[in-house]
Amino acid sequence: MKHLYLCRHGETAWTLSSQHTSTTDIELTERGAAQAKKLRTRMEKVPLDAVFTSPLRRARDTCQNPKARIDPNLVEWGYGDYEGLTTQEIQAKHPQWNLFQNGAPHGESVRDVRKRADAFLKRIRAYEGNVAVFSHGHFMRVLAARYLGLKVEKGQMFTLSVASLSILGSEHDHPAILLWNDTDHLV
Repeated sequence: MKHLYLCRHGETAWTLSSQHTSTTDIELTERGAAQAKKLRTRMEKVPLDAVFTSPLRRARDTCQNPKARIDPNLVEWGYGDYEGLTTQEIQAKHPQWNLFQNGAPHGESVRDVRKRADAFLKRIRAYEGNVAVFSHGHFMRVLAARYLGLKVEKGQMFTLSVASLSILGSEHDHPAILLWNDTDHLV
């Protein structure tokens, strides 16, 4: 694979309120739809061998590529009992909680998410050209960490804004970040 383009979905009501959103299939806001359109326009210029999207509506609506294949491995980290809560609300009860270290009760563990990320990366290694992924913030942070050969916990070092574009590739045959969390195209 030449480059891996990571495209985070556009704004939702819960990204505005900082609520953890995994399986809740929430739609884009009007502004989020406009952000998605600008991101798609930017991605139209990129020659792609394959496009993959999370099955969740916010990612599919951001992608809107007829050639996109839905991959269940690309869903957001399963937040379990923490679905719909903000980090502040969670830490009021569990002050030391950190998603990248603890996972989520009745949701996914760090190991669960690592396995999904690794399975997806294995799937796309066969492509020679560029691959685009439309997915979610926490999951793509794990995906980036695993692409770079890092532990899942290192994903907490990478932030992703809504409708951001990031590019992973290599330099001198070593995995590298070529662009991270770019939002220059946003409205």
